[in-house]
Order: sequence, then structure tokens, then C-alpha cells
Amino acid sequence: MAGQEGPKGGVTAHLTVREGKAGEAIAFYKAAFAAEELARHLAEDGKRLMHAHLLVNGGHLMLNDDFPEWTGGIAPPAGVTLHLQVDDPDAWWQRALDAGAVVRLPLDNQFWGDRYGQVDDPYGFTWSIGAPVKE
Repeated sequence: MAGQEGPKGGVTAHLTVREGKAGEAIAFYKAAFAAEELARHLAEDGKRLMHAHLLVNGGHLMLNDDFPEWTGGIAPPAGVTLHLQVDDPDAWWQRALDAGAVVRLPLDNQFWGDRYGQVDDPYGFTWSIGAPVKE
């Protein structure tokens, strides 16, 4: 994992996970979204995660534990949805549910032409899964 290069451009989500659960979140993202772990660096305390780098569906995702001594503590996530445009939304959807995601908006064919739904992960983040409806 050491020496992996980071993103070269675009926008990369960087999640701060509350309550020291970033390591758990990585395990969940591996199970739910077939994430590949590229790097993991612990903080000096040897417990909390200072930085991790994942590849999810071809896109980069970075995350870390909260450090309340520096941030004052963070609020629960709100107002952001991480979208996965995938080849088979039904399979991705079921894998996320099997891993422990909770339905926010059921997966269905939407008026704009996508098969689309939203789930919440156990760490407070909302994910959408979608693809064009196959005729």
C-alpha cells in the first residue's frame, strides 16, 4: 500500500469519520462497494486513522478519523451525497444492503431515465447508486 500515488485531478471526496470508526468504515466500504484500499496511515497514538486512500468504482475516496483536539469535534454529515454510477445498480444495491447500508430512497426506475436509489452507511454518509435504465 505504501507509495501509491494519489488522485491526479478532478474532485476527490475526503470523509472525516466520527468516534474513531474510520477503520470500520473502510471495512464497510470494501464489503458494500468493493473498495480497494490503497493506503492507510495511523496517527501517532497508534489507534486513530490519520489518512486512508481507497479506490471505489474507479474513483478516489480519502478518509480519516476525527481529531476533536484539533477540530473541536465535527457535526454529523449532512447535505452531501456520494454517487456511484455503476454497470449493474441492482447488484451494487444488494451488496450495499447486505453489508449493512440502510435504504433512504428505494432503488427504482426514475423519471429522468436512470435506475437510481440512495442508502445511508453506518457512519452517517449518504450514497446514491445509479445507471441508465436498460431497455
